[in-house]
Amino acid sequence: MPSFPDPDYLIDRRILRRKLTFWRVALFLVLIAGVVGIGVHYADSDAPTSKHIARLSIEGVITGDKDTLKLVREIGESKNAQALIVSIESPGGTTTGSERLYNELRRVSEKKPVVAVVGTMAASGGYIAALGTERIFAEGNSLVGSIGVLFQFPNFGKLMETVGVSVESVKSSPLKAAPNGFEPTSPEARAALASLVSDSFLWFKDLVKTRRVMNDEELTKVSDGRVFTGRQAVGLKLVDALGGERDAIAWLESDKNIDHDLPVRDWKKDRSLERLGIMGASASLLELMGWSGAATRLERLSQLSETRLLDGLVSVWQVTPVD
Repeated sequence: MPSFPDPDYLIDRRILRRKLTFWRVALFLVLIAGVVGIGVHYADSDAPTSKHIARLSIEGVITGDKDTLKLVREIGESKNAQALIVSIESPGGTTTGSERLYNELRRVSEKKPVVAVVGTMAASGGYIAALGTERIFAEGNSLVGSIGVLFQFPNFGKLMETVGVSVESVKSSPLKAAPNGFEPTSPEARAALASLVSDSFLWFKDLVKTRRVMNDEELTKVSDGRVFTGRQAVGLKLVDALGGERDAIAWLESDKNIDHDLPVRDWKKDRSLERLGIMGASASLLELMGWSGAATRLERLSQLSETRLLDGLVSVWQVTPVD
């Protein structure tokens, strides 16, 4: 009689074969992602080599990171970039980071025309960035403004008191490392923080007043922290006109003598996995695999987590993202 293989043996071989197939497919996908990533890296890092209008996208939380500032400087120094369109989709970020970005945009505007185009939002630090340009366009339902400064910190004093834990410290002065989150904030510490916020707020308001050519009465109407639609913002002098990128290009051609029909080219930072971070890299891989919905949700989560982790004085408009 012919001998048949042991059933357990056949089952083990089938399981092993499935595992090998899985790892082969996984390795193939990793290789594809690596090749695409290398291509994106070199494609994004090479500046356009013919005359064009540069487009710089300011998206998400503004931190004034060195790579973004370096990119702005490179656009300013480029002989091929005849003008710069700053496309803004941002709720703001750190006050200092927004100030750095504003200063770099002002330096570019000394060399070539710079115009801002607001998409969904240019609030707080995002609006500070827009102030660094010569003209601001916004859609009718864009959100702009949120002129203000915020300092937030958690206080776990009551929780620690409930669980019977205390943190003791020896300080050189009462205001050293205040607030610390482990004890009630003293009136002196709160006053010191209020002084910081007030000073930065005065700087922000003076920036708006100067760049938007407002009097005190006009400034008071827009500097209570609220956001405005693009339609409201035109009447309040926060933006110059309603419109998008096409209108910005028309303005560059008519008012700044930029050649007609120049192509618009994106200038981007390198998209390495290290720069993207864990969630950003994961979102990029999901996008490559065709799962754009999951990638979008992960990118939103990444931006929200960045906002929550901002330290120091911030100029940001915080909302809960919805689909």
